[in-house]
Amino acid sequence: SFQNEINEVPFFDIQLPYELALKIFQYLGKTELGRCAQVSRTWKVLAEDEVLWYRLCQQEGYLLDMSISDRSCWKLALKSCRVGERMLKTNWKNRIGAVSQLQYELGKVLCDVHSSDGVVIAGYTSGEVRVWDTCTWDYIAPVLEPMHSPGDAGPQPHVSFVRINSSLAVAAYEDGTVSIWNLLLGREPTHHYQHNQRIQALALAPEAAAVATASGCKVKVESPNDRGFWQTTATFEIQKLVNFLKLIPDVMGSPVTVAAAEDIVYLLKAEDPGRILHSVYGQPVTCLDVSAREAVFGVKTFGWLLNEPNQILLYNLETSQCLRKMGNSIGDFTCVNLHNSPPNMVVTGNKDRRVRVFDLRSSESLCSLYAHQLGVSAVQMDDWKIVSGGEEGLVCVWDQRMGTKLWEMHARHPVRHVWFNSHSLITANIPDEKTPRGSNILDDDFTMHSKHRGVIQAYEFSAGRSAADSVLPICRSSYAELTGYSYNIGLTVPYDDI
Repeated sequence: SFQNEINEVPFFDIQLPYELALKIFQYLGKTELGRCAQVSRTWKVLAEDEVLWYRLCQQEGYLLDMSISDRSCWKLALKSCRVGERMLKTNWKNRIGAVSQLQYELGKVLCDVHSSDGVVIAGYTSGEVRVWDTCTWDYIAPVLEPMHSPGDAGPQPHVSFVRINSSLAVAAYEDGTVSIWNLLLGREPTHHYQHNQRIQALALAPEAAAVATASGCKVKVESPNDRGFWQTTATFEIQKLVNFLKLIPDVMGSPVTVAAAEDIVYLLKAEDPGRILHSVYGQPVTCLDVSAREAVFGVKTFGWLLNEPNQILLYNLETSQCLRKMGNSIGDFTCVNLHNSPPNMVVTGNKDRRVRVFDLRSSESLCSLYAHQLGVSAVQMDDWKIVSGGEEGLVCVWDQRMGTKLWEMHARHPVRHVWFNSHSLITANIPDEKTPRGSNILDDDFTMHSKHRGVIQAYEFSAGRSAADSVLPICRSSYAELTGYSYNIGLTVPYDDI
């Protein structure tokens, strides 16, 4: 071929070896390569070299798991990836795709929901723990087996908290027990331990195998040893009740925990058990999140300190220094998301109904969105959008740069969990009242139960979905179901699919 014949490339008034010319072209972007391809036949071959386009593809974050030999034309591969991304963005903005409710049996009220890479875990008042993999789109939710044998007398304790990562699922129950399942090994718990009192907080490491729980004034950290047997890695005694608990990701050696107990934030390491990261008397912590090197949390100040309003504080975990004080709000900060946010940014929700994005380098508020009728209860952002959930049950999707609301969805209960990636979104509306008065939740009264049980929604915005799929299941009645009364009346025209 012509490329094989090129040994030297004319570079203005000198001749360069092909490899050296290729090294120079590696510093060019897509536009510059396109212009260079128009200079001459030799430059065109050089500008369309597979190595250059493979590198550009990798730099933009596409097809990272592929090697250069997996595709014959990397220029086309990059183009199709960019077209697909634009399509996804359009689908997100216009809410085109499919939405499904993750269903469960009657008589069970939702207690807690968590998700990791599209795998969702939910715990119920019946003591059941369920897992859905929304990536496969076949919502058959296996029930993770409890530690208690089926012959145990009396009802199972309610689930207090659930957490999940790529390989583990954890549930904490009202009676102080904790069960840990390895998702790769099956539905039987691989480890089980007990606290004497009710558990106030549960944390699972984002990637590693480590679990932390807080009960009373005690924080326990459990992780497997070299042979895979779970054991208590560390126990910490704290003077106050823990409200928030996080395990720091990507820690070598024994797990490191950040615990917020009323107005004190502790950095709990096995070798340094009582290190206080932050403490101001009478200023309780209202929310907490951590990344590999930083912790960010909201503090509430009281009336006698009018010159210092509620703030978000950023601490460096290695030096224990306060790096930034952000925000200037009358309302309490109710939620904060650092680990999912773009570099140097953090998104927060507040009781004053606003969602705020801060730049961690300058402490400035980049945008403030008047979001909800009650306080904001869950937030997440990426480089162009923000998803927020409110106490009144509203999920809002925002274009962050424009500061405009793209669309919203409403359900009856407060939004307690929001998670998304490029093509899917998971939201959970969880009731505050787990045993509603005036209705026997164990009866097969579908209408009453639908009001009280809470709901988990899974949205899929990938390009293959049709606009008809984006109608909520509630509005897609087949007219064959007898249950539901007025809950699944077909709001689309009857017999459309005949």
